[in-house]
Amino acid sequence: MTKRSAMFPARLDSLQRVREFLGSFCKESGLDRDNCLRLNLILEELFTNCVRHGHRGDSDAPVWVTLGGEDGAVSIAFEDTAPPFNPFARADAPLPTTLESRPVGGLGLLLAKGMAASRDYAYVFGRNCIRLRLTNA
Repeated sequence: MTKRSAMFPARLDSLQRVREFLGSFCKESGLDRDNCLRLNLILEELFTNCVRHGHRGDSDAPVWVTLGGEDGAVSIAFEDTAPPFNPFARADAPLPTTLESRPVGGLGLLLAKGMAASRDYAYVFGRNCIRLRLTNA
């Protein structure tokens, strides 16, 4: 089992470090390019939403990311100290039938939801705790 954890400040300029952390995990785990790209999309969406919407801009508040790989699946644990927000609550609502009736934003979370075999959210001890499990494509 491969498992890696890191902490990043909730700043958009930290996104490159998050990508490098993911790249190192992918290489160590032997994940193929497609699965690494899926993971990158999900982490990028979670991280940028945390900074832009959770903290309302760059912050030195910590964001914790843990990646694990085992039995053909990858787990993501994403934790932040932004105000409570369940990113999947709205993702469970039905999609609007026309482009004009669709609100701006939220598509990245829908993509993350669709890629995950399982997902979970909790607000525990002042942290948003998001857990995703992806099976290899």
